[in-house]
Amino acid sequence: MNSQPGAGKSILLVEDDEIIRRAIQMVLEWEGYQVQCASNGQEALDALRAGSRPSLILLDIMMPVLDGEQFRREQLRDPNLASIPVIVVSAARFTDTIKVTHYIHKPFEVQELLSAIHEQFAPVG
Repeated sequence: MNSQPGAGKSILLVEDDEIIRRAIQMVLEWEGYQVQCASNGQEALDALRAGSRPSLILLDIMMPVLDGEQFRREQLRDPNLASIPVIVVSAARFTDTIKVTHYIHKPFEVQELLSAIHEQFAPVG
């Protein structure tokens, strides 16, 4: 049995700031998650439409090309992608008009992020 919480689970990290993206990626990989990264919403949609099916999406809101809210609207329009849960990780104010699993405001504590992710993967019952 693997003791890493993220073993066998994949996360798509959508973050335009390279330093933040690499830092979050490193923490998640340390926890055992498989991490795929995108620097904007369009890259993320392209990866998903090419067949990537992560267990969870971590999504920034303020990004170039296609921002987080636009990404989420497009994701929800596609029946093949709509069921992938999303946690927003952003400094932007976010109105939950597009439902997400959790919202984490930047700056955040690493444990806050990991707790939200672990909660998403916790067995129901």
